[in-house]
Amino acid sequence: MGGNTTRDKTMRADTTTGGAGGGDAQLYAPRKKVYPQKVSGRLRTIKWSVMVFALGVYYFLPFVRWDRGPNAPDQAVLIDFPSRRFYFFFVEIWPQEVYYLTGLLILAAMALFLMNAVAGRVWCGYLCPQTVWTDLFYAVERLVEGDRRERMKADKGGWTPKLVGEKVAKHTLWLLIAWWTGGAWVLYFADAPTLVRDLATFQASWTAYLWIGILTGTTYLLAGFAREQVCTYMCPWPRIQAALTDEWALNVTYRHDRGEPRMSVKEAERARGVGQPAGDCIDCYQCVAVCPTGIDIRDGLQLECIQCGLCIDACDTVMEKIGRPRGLIAYDTDINIARRQEGKEPVYRFVRARTIIYAVIIVGVAALMGISLWNRETAGISVLHDRNPLFVELSDGGIRNGYTIRLINKEREPRDFTVGVDGLPGASIDAIGIARTEGNLPVVTVGPDTTREVRVLVVAPDAAALSGSTSVTFTITDLATGNTDVAHDFFRAPGGAE
Repeated sequence: MGGNTTRDKTMRADTTTGGAGGGDAQLYAPRKKVYPQKVSGRLRTIKWSVMVFALGVYYFLPFVRWDRGPNAPDQAVLIDFPSRRFYFFFVEIWPQEVYYLTGLLILAAMALFLMNAVAGRVWCGYLCPQTVWTDLFYAVERLVEGDRRERMKADKGGWTPKLVGEKVAKHTLWLLIAWWTGGAWVLYFADAPTLVRDLATFQASWTAYLWIGILTGTTYLLAGFAREQVCTYMCPWPRIQAALTDEWALNVTYRHDRGEPRMSVKEAERARGVGQPAGDCIDCYQCVAVCPTGIDIRDGLQLECIQCGLCIDACDTVMEKIGRPRGLIAYDTDINIARRQEGKEPVYRFVRARTIIYAVIIVGVAALMGISLWNRETAGISVLHDRNPLFVELSDGGIRNGYTIRLINKEREPRDFTVGVDGLPGASIDAIGIARTEGNLPVVTVGPDTTREVRVLVVAPDAAALSGSTSVTFTITDLATGNTDVAHDFFRAPGGAE
């Protein structure tokens, strides 16, 4: 009924085929090539929109500019390994702020869990990179070789000049897409226009060409050949999500309460005419023909199903043609199927304990990150005490400790900081190689958007009567603004030092 009606439920591999003995199960399922048929509909349109948006962002985001002022890169999104910075529009992340990356990973995980709790593997069906690029490769394949029937016929008919030309054209386009994919990835790690020019003139570093080659090969292999094998065998998410879902999560579901018993259109009309049960499913196999993993959704929820919903569009199209209501295959739950069989209205519970918990975590982590970014300091200090010796006893009875202090300036202008120490009455502080002072405190100049290490000696007079370990606080003060930052350490003296 409509399009290709080939009844190929044998898409999936027979994993019980005997070996030499005729009865031994195989250790793996031989791949059966899948020929997904073109389909149109609401969900297919959503998938096209997501694909265009996702690929547009991925391919063109490196060329977006963002003015950060003088002496700063103007690429909106940049992972700058030489300078050890990550730039994302107005946000600049330093190595010391790796906890923001942890926050992003938590947000990503919770968002994935929330999507799973609401609509199963919706990530796999619409947003996963493997799905997006495989969809693009399928579109190219259909454009060059034709739809399902033409491709199946060509593969069975042997090699012809026409088929060779189509294969060459298809693989050429695939390689170009894969090459562009690899090339776009490296643009996130250097100034995009400059790197494009260097790549074109063969002046870029060998690592750039290496990574382009690696990503070109993996994209070509995974999206062009592995395809559904990645989702079924390589990806761990189908197995993980099964432990995270519950009976209220929406999944692509064949409503067997309405579809059974299956029969042809004419048989169903005759059965209904005499008051006998007749299902809406006419066994047209369109849901199988359009499935990118080649399964029959009528067999129930399966590991191979990526919840893309293309079978929903295919089935709705058939239902419209035969004058039956849409939704024989739909995002639904087994609970609602049972309720319909009992004559009850379906119930959907999007707000429940697990979705609330995931949403609260997402909001909480996002709020913490936002507050932290809003209140982040533009200066910082870290202190490292000398290990050998821990202290030096001076001839006048004083005790001297040595420290390495690292000052951080996150602004785009040089800044002057005084360095002081608290917690030691009468103590003096001296920075090696720093002649400038302010109120007996050394003044250290730190360049724009950089760090500077300074060796500092702290001397406590014998009158301090120190022994063992004393807590001290190092304070840096911006001479221009008066803003301060502190770091804590210990001052070692005879009697308790180790």
